[in-house]
Amino acid sequence: MFERVYFETAGTGYWSTATKEVDIEDIKLRWVSEDKDYGELAVYFDTGDWDVGIDGLIYTDPLFAEQLRKFLNKHGLAGDDVSYSEQGMQGEDYVSLDVGEDFINSWVAKFGEASIKEITW
Repeated sequence: MFERVYFETAGTGYWSTATKEVDIEDIKLRWVSEDKDYGELAVYFDTGDWDVGIDGLIYTDPLFAEQLRKFLNKHGLAGDDVSYSEQGMQGEDYVSLDVGEDFINSWVAKFGEASIKEITW
């Protein structure tokens, strides 16, 4: 298990004007294509800190994405190969992001081939 992580929001995304610190509870590589060239990364947050019904979606917030990419890069994962997925994929307790082949390869190198589905950060 890694250190407790907090990312901030700038409040300049399309779906929220909230500016606050968000407690990250988990990061999972939830799905990967058969060819392992794209997939979905879910960043789970504490719903006590961020309530999508009140705060809106973190989706498209530039500061959150920037801090997430830096965090991933710091831990040997290809953070530059991570971008927000579509609005309809966002959850009540997670931010959905698209990942590409570089990210998937770095994840497998760090956590192993068996970690492709539902690995917990």
